[in-house]
Amino acid sequence: MLLFFTLGLLIHFVFFVSIFDIYFTSPLVHGMTPQFTPLPPPARRLVLFVADGLRADTLYELDENGTSRAPFIRNIIMHEGSWGISHTRVPTESRPGHVALIAGFYEDVSAVAKGWKENPVEFDSLFNESKYTWSWGSPDILPMFAKGASGDHVYTYSYDAKREDFGAQDATKLDTWVFDNVKDFFHHARNNQSLFSKINEEKIVFFLHLLGIDTNGHAHRPSSRDYKDNIKKVDDGVKEIVSMFNHFYGNDGKTTFIFTSDHGMTDWGSHGAGHPSETLTPLVTWGAGINYPQRVSAQQFDDSFLKEWRLENWKRLDVNQADIAPLMTSLIGVPFPLNSVGILPVDYLNNTDLFKAESMFTNAVQILEQFKVKMTQKKEVTLPFLFTPFKLLSDSKQFNILRKARSYIKHRKFDEVVSLCKELIHLALKGLSYYHTYDRFFLGINVVIGFVGWISYASLLIMKSHSNLIKAVSKEVKKPSHLLPCSFVAIGILVAFFLLIQACPWTYYVYGLLPVPIWYAVLREFQVIQDLVTSLLTYPLSHFVGYLLVFTLGIEVLVLSFFYRYMLTAGLTAFAVWPFLTRLWTRAKVTSLSWAFFSVLLAVFPLMPVVGRKPDISLVMGAGLLVLLLSLCVVTSLMKRKDSFRKEELLVHLLQVLSTVLSMYVVYSTQSSLLRKQGLPLMNQIISWATLASSLVVPLLSSPAVFQRLFSILLSLMSTYLLLSTGYEAVFPLVLSCLMFVWINIEQETLQQSGVCCKQKLTSIQFSYNTDITQFRQLYLDDIRRAFFLVFFLVIAFFGTGNIASINSFDLASVYCFLTVFSPFMMGALMMWKILIPFVLVMCAFEAVQLTTQLSSKSLFLIVLVISDIMALHFFFLVKDYGSWLDIGTSISHYVIVMSMTIFLVFLNGLAQLLTTKKLRLCGKPKSHFM
Repeated sequence: MLLFFTLGLLIHFVFFVSIFDIYFTSPLVHGMTPQFTPLPPPARRLVLFVADGLRADTLYELDENGTSRAPFIRNIIMHEGSWGISHTRVPTESRPGHVALIAGFYEDVSAVAKGWKENPVEFDSLFNESKYTWSWGSPDILPMFAKGASGDHVYTYSYDAKREDFGAQDATKLDTWVFDNVKDFFHHARNNQSLFSKINEEKIVFFLHLLGIDTNGHAHRPSSRDYKDNIKKVDDGVKEIVSMFNHFYGNDGKTTFIFTSDHGMTDWGSHGAGHPSETLTPLVTWGAGINYPQRVSAQQFDDSFLKEWRLENWKRLDVNQADIAPLMTSLIGVPFPLNSVGILPVDYLNNTDLFKAESMFTNAVQILEQFKVKMTQKKEVTLPFLFTPFKLLSDSKQFNILRKARSYIKHRKFDEVVSLCKELIHLALKGLSYYHTYDRFFLGINVVIGFVGWISYASLLIMKSHSNLIKAVSKEVKKPSHLLPCSFVAIGILVAFFLLIQACPWTYYVYGLLPVPIWYAVLREFQVIQDLVTSLLTYPLSHFVGYLLVFTLGIEVLVLSFFYRYMLTAGLTAFAVWPFLTRLWTRAKVTSLSWAFFSVLLAVFPLMPVVGRKPDISLVMGAGLLVLLLSLCVVTSLMKRKDSFRKEELLVHLLQVLSTVLSMYVVYSTQSSLLRKQGLPLMNQIISWATLASSLVVPLLSSPAVFQRLFSILLSLMSTYLLLSTGYEAVFPLVLSCLMFVWINIEQETLQQSGVCCKQKLTSIQFSYNTDITQFRQLYLDDIRRAFFLVFFLVIAFFGTGNIASINSFDLASVYCFLTVFSPFMMGALMMWKILIPFVLVMCAFEAVQLTTQLSSKSLFLIVLVISDIMALHFFFLVKDYGSWLDIGTSISHYVIVMSMTIFLVFLNGLAQLLTTKKLRLCGKPKSHFM
């Protein structure tokens, strides 16, 4: 059985990573020839301002007094330059946003996980193509472009990472640092001949990364005065820098300025998903080669922003974020980044029609080069009779379009050139996508066949080893045939040979060959399949169809709950009614009423707003008081039973109560300190980390009796959860745990009702690491319901407060009791533990259910695995890489969540066993080091 679970874990890991190989591999190709416009560029230098985390609406809108928060930028829009909205893509994070801006392509989702500061893949960029680039800003952004550049011509100046503190006095200092250092740099250049000559060269770039707005948005929300004041500071800083550049270069009119953002931010201060507040960013350009403002009488857009911003008479030019890269390269005359998929927005250019036509032609040839390389690569590794070329862009069509474009340029039909080149670009991008997804169907079919095979094998194993369903059917032991293994060996060899002659990557062998041993294992159990069919034929058809419909409905409710949280409310309401439709109500009225009450109470949470959007520390304090009240009741009750409650255990409970009190104090104290902008107090940080470290140790000191151990686990984990809470979600684990306690009781009642076993008091049942396997029973039909309950409770543990519905649901304020200095992986780990705490509570309750119902954890776990895998197969078919970016991000996260749940289930099952069965003993006087 251990081998089975190990193989199962490995198989699920393969299924998990398959989505990234099938849908989200790197789109980059190498081997193209650099392309640049043959005409002289309008600018010698380019200054790029990126205000990290700046929303378009917050910059462009007028404040309550009818004045702009950024008067200098608004003046540029009205009198000097061109403006619009830059549409970003998922994931709306700093790294992918900057790659799109500066390199002109959209990173695949998996690249973010491969490295935050380093380049997971080699790519070309504007900085690499420039003669020199100087950059100032965050140490998280600048190094990745410097390390990706060829030669030694990209210079970076960044502040210490510790300055990125969400609890600091004033995050605008991050932007002030950048502006001050740029000024010092130019002052120093006047006295340094070598540097002076470099910054007077052509084809140079100055990059100012401004992180203050993003930091203030995370710490105080975009609606806060801090966020809006930071915009004013940035506007003032940009004004000073522009004035300094004009003065330094003697107003030579050869400097282009571009002001934009990498991503926006939600109202609750996060980003990462595809909400418009995250994907709509500002773009303002002015200077050499940029069109002057264009007055218009009317503009057609699908939104009402122009009226809201009072900019309806100034022409708005929207672009995709990757389009900014070719715009910048054409302005200073450097080659287009080799991997850029951006389309030059010619409406921004103030130059001759010939220049626009030549630039557009260069853009088209540069993207066509990528298409040709991609097609050649795919053609070389595909058998000739299996290769299907992209028919919309054949070699002859490429030649005809390029020839016609050149002819139009010769005859000065420049508008036709631009139109024709845009058509060629769109076809080339479609072709790139076609060849990039060429093997998707083959890989997808293999994964689906493997998935179905695994589900079938797990189901057969349940029938064979853990149920009485086929025991009554007589079986004749037959000699194993050699035909079956030989057939599957031959199939495996054929698949491997097919992949070998096509020079496929090693991952293709994994996906292609994995179904072979899985289906061999399934067909080896042919006798079990035969017996199962025989047994089902004797079962009443109406009963079978009824159970199948109920099971299917349950699975669909679970799947729909990922899209609509209110489905969880509907499911919990059905749970509340369940005891009253059975004989449980007549046998155990108090238990049934408790079950209904806590089910309805828990059903309220999915109807509430997603956690983090409206923080309320008073609710966290209220949750802490409820924990203390419950602790008082439980300890008082246990003290009355002197025979089973020793002083040592009383001390453990009192220490846990003290830990809860300390957590409440730390939450309140930290919130007050951050509001005063005094940062995170060191003592609060020490207490928080100590509480977190002790939360998995202290429960092991308590009694192994089911009720006492589970209550001890709840107290320890609640202390940590309070520290990670910002609002109503602090009450969630408490209500969930109450329902879990009732679940354990109600499952005892159902077994007593069916006559399987007698009911025991929870205070008399003890968790034991070495359980007597002779006490385990076989599975019954009702055990499928128990497994379904577990999966449902796991889903409610994930989505009950909506905290992982999408990337942008993470609220950084949750971790401010532990750290405020930006650390993506540490903050991510803490928020992940917050998500897993309700999960652990459910798994510990599940351990108690298994113990009290005399059921093997392996048998019930197999049913849970089958249910989870059916859900995962649903979401595999629902994964998409087209449509709105919100839909794409959601489809990815759903599959990742359900597959992670299956994989983590194995590890958390082990953690739950450790927490419930392990017992530590204190020698001598107990010490309080775990506090």
